Amino acid sequence: MIIALGVFLAIAVGSCMQRVSGMGVGLITGPVISILLGPVEGIMVLNILACANAAATTVTVRRNVQWRYVWLIGSVLVIGSVPAAFLIAATETAPLLIIVGALLLIALAVATFGKNLFPSVTGRTPALTAGVLGGFANTLAGVAGPVFTVYFTAAKWPQAQYAATMQPLFMIAGALSFIVKALVGAASLTTIDWLVWPAGVAGMLVGISIGGLIAGKIDKAAARKLSLFIAAAGATAAIIRGVTSL
Repeated sequence: MIIALGVFLAIAVGSCMQRVSGMGVGLITGPVISILLGPVEGIMVLNILACANAAATTVTVRRNVQWRYVWLIGSVLVIGSVPAAFLIAATETAPLLIIVGALLLIALAVATFGKNLFPSVTGRTPALTAGVLGGFANTLAGVAGPVFTVYFTAAKWPQAQYAATMQPLFMIAGALSFIVKALVGAASLTTIDWLVWPAGVAGMLVGISIGGLIAGKIDKAAARKLSLFIAAAGATAAIIRGVTSL
């Protein structure tokens, strides 16, 4: 019951902050849920919930989705997902917590500074590269968002178009991450308390609803900084938990 409550709060805060600041659920919720449920099962649960969240969001932003790029980038997500799944299967819990926490911190740095460091890009190769890297990051730690954000920003896409196009990509990435990990035997959800699922769905609905109510009343820059702080604190806690468990 306590774990289910923790999942509810983590998903609610992540969903709310994503609605307010644009920061992904994976960055904020990933480290917390990894500590609560473990770095393997926790990220699998996050993959499924993020997939559902992205599917619902896709319906509302479908007019701005550039479907040609969804199929282009989505077609290579599995290339990154497979090695990530085998890495998970071959790594014990404590080192994996450290890896997940470190990847989350790297993703935070990319989301914060990377958009201004990368040169402009064109063509299919950068898009395909983003797909492979996004698939790896999403399968390992549930954080494809920073990779996609850097690519679309470097490609000079309008914010409305890339924010919308990322939603079906999150949906595909979440589903693929779950399926690949299940097929290679990297993880199983049979040990997850059934209360986690309604708690996660409820947290997502509550977070999106609250975020919608306060989105226009909170400074987005301040909300983004808060999101970054929460995500960094969670990632650091995951690393510390992993180090102390070695």
